[in-house]
Amino acid sequence: MIWKKYGFVMGYFYLILAGIFEISFAVGMKYTGGFTKLWPSVITIILSCLGLYFLSLALKHIPLGTAYAIWTGMGVIGTTIFGIILFAESTEMLKFIFIALITIGIVGLKLITE
Repeated sequence: MIWKKYGFVMGYFYLILAGIFEISFAVGMKYTGGFTKLWPSVITIILSCLGLYFLSLALKHIPLGTAYAIWTGMGVIGTTIFGIILFAESTEMLKFIFIALITIGIVGLKLITE
C-alpha cells in the first residue's frame, strides 16, 4: 500500500518537473530567433527533451488525460506569467480570469484522480 502512495507522489513530483521544463522550453523558444541562434536553440531543445522525459515518468503513475491537462495547464499559466514579466505582454483582466479558470480545472482534475 505504501508503495502505491509513493508512486502517486513521485508521479506528481515528476509532473511538476515536467511542467517547469515545459515553461522553460516555451520561454526559451522566444530567445532562439526561430531556431537561428545556436546556444539558445540547443538549450531550448534540451529543456524540451527533459520536459517530455519527466512527463513520461509521470505517466507511469498518473492517468494520461489528467497528467497532460495539468502539464499543459502549467505551461499556459507559467508562460503567461513569464510573458508578462520578461516580455511586457498585456495584463488584461480577462487574461487573468481565463488563467484562473485553467487553474480551477487543474485543481479539479487533481481532486478527482485516484
